[in-house]
Amino acid sequence: MQLSFDPLRAIAEHSSGLAVVAAGNLGAPVEGCPGWQVADLVRHVTEVHWFWATIVEELLQEPPPESRRPTVAPDGELLEVFLAGAHRLAAVLAAADPGAPCWTWAPAQRNVTFVLRHQVQEAAVHHWDAARAAGIAAPIDAQEAADAVDEFLTFSVSSEADPADPPRPALSGRLALSCSDWDAAWTVQDGSPPGTVVHRRGAEAGAPVLLATASDLLLWLYRRVELPVPDLGLASRLRDLCFTD
Repeated sequence: MQLSFDPLRAIAEHSSGLAVVAAGNLGAPVEGCPGWQVADLVRHVTEVHWFWATIVEELLQEPPPESRRPTVAPDGELLEVFLAGAHRLAAVLAAADPGAPCWTWAPAQRNVTFVLRHQVQEAAVHHWDAARAAGIAAPIDAQEAADAVDEFLTFSVSSEADPADPPRPALSGRLALSCSDWDAAWTVQDGSPPGTVVHRRGAEAGAPVLLATASDLLLWLYRRVELPVPDLGLASRLRDLCFTD
């Protein structure tokens, strides 16, 4: 999908937004991450920033060893360290060749472009998590969310290129996801190997359609929100074939 927004700006804005809603609210529970408080969420995203900035900056072909990971900042310095890491990630991605090869967890795409694209949804979903913990609505921009849904269906579901291990039950049907606020839709159906799926853009005739905003579709895939699905069993099986919670 051709990006119709600036991913670096999106990462920066969501990181800044997360810091704003987390300030003074580090002890609040995070609904989408059971057992976590906002401080845990900030620590997690700080580590994510360091991990991917290091991989891209050094064009590593495998993850950096645990021994290289920085120490965890105390709560009093947590947001300052988080914002510094977000700035470093954005600067590293801005300077990198998008086509340069590097390690990623997606066998089908191991280059800087994957990191850039995926970090938008990482930042957006966790910004949403922190905002919800503060009782603030933070829907994800429709363009960003639609691209994230497309990326999610490409890399974060059991597929022929990256099948679930151990295998999971088959989808056993077709389901269309359609954005109510952006010109984007997808139809998901069973792939050739059992327990995998493929997707095509567009809502195909005859497939039940899950219609919602792009933001809500993405958050539904991440199990952050519930939606009135047209076929409960089919929707449940699709979620069970997703890797990312």
